[in-house]
Amino acid sequence: MGKPIVVFGSFVVDLTGRTDGLPLPGQTILGKSFKMGAGGKGSNQAVAAHRAGADVTLVTKLGNDMLADVALDFYEAEGMCTDYILRDEESATGVALIIVDEATAQNEIVVIPGACNHITRDDVEKCRTLIEQASIILLQHEINADAQSAVIDIAYQAGVQIILNPAPAVEVPGSILSKIDIITPNETEAQVLTGVEVHTYETAERAAQVFLKKGVKNVVITMGAMGAFATDGTRSELVPRIKVDAIDTTGAGDAFNGGFAMALAEGKNLFEALRYGNATGALAVTKTGTAPAMPKREEIEKLLREN
Repeated sequence: MGKPIVVFGSFVVDLTGRTDGLPLPGQTILGKSFKMGAGGKGSNQAVAAHRAGADVTLVTKLGNDMLADVALDFYEAEGMCTDYILRDEESATGVALIIVDEATAQNEIVVIPGACNHITRDDVEKCRTLIEQASIILLQHEINADAQSAVIDIAYQAGVQIILNPAPAVEVPGSILSKIDIITPNETEAQVLTGVEVHTYETAERAAQVFLKKGVKNVVITMGAMGAFATDGTRSELVPRIKVDAIDTTGAGDAFNGGFAMALAEGKNLFEALRYGNATGALAVTKTGTAPAMPKREEIEKLLREN
């Protein structure tokens, strides 16, 4: 087990319907199946890292409602630490409304963060020691920006390695980017943040240069069918996608980030960790759902050996 990772992020309950084709605006279609489960980018990434073998603590915020039990029951079954699960008296537990097209594995998602949008400075202070003692802090954009910024400040001052998965894509101020050790957008998020359309090695390199100029130290771009790209400013590499039978692409990026962070916490370099993330993401799309689809360590290592 590597050094401790803290994932500070969202939990939402995934409400997933599977259909033949995605509905057009104003259209009602009949779905084929429905599932409710643990989701949210922060939670998914923590689960992915945990299953991959990391020493990981999730900080998130739930409401005081029946949907909060979905989170707590799931973490208990996974054997994950729940000491830093915050509660909100006013706001409901977050939800994600997900439609998956059976034919193409494509999805449409609406996230309503709920309690995760109401993390206070006091909440962050309660976690100060946890953050300062971590080796890596992994963040996303499904919590309120002022809480995220406070977490980044604590981690930065303590010399903790900061990974930002800028999803969903929103503008990130330069004052934050300059404190980020590794940014991990997908191709769409990279385009929103850099203005460069990413679809080849060359365009990924160009987008990465924009991040590096803004003070980010390392850039990793997940590129779907193309694979995953990384640069540390001197060396760049594109690892091709591992061919698998994809049945549900939901959560692939979260799986990547969890596997990637785990490998870094175990002392692997950026490019070795890139391969771990790539394999973790590839395995996640071979099962349905988000957190339940996250692969175990032995599956990841087997896939890496075979490729």
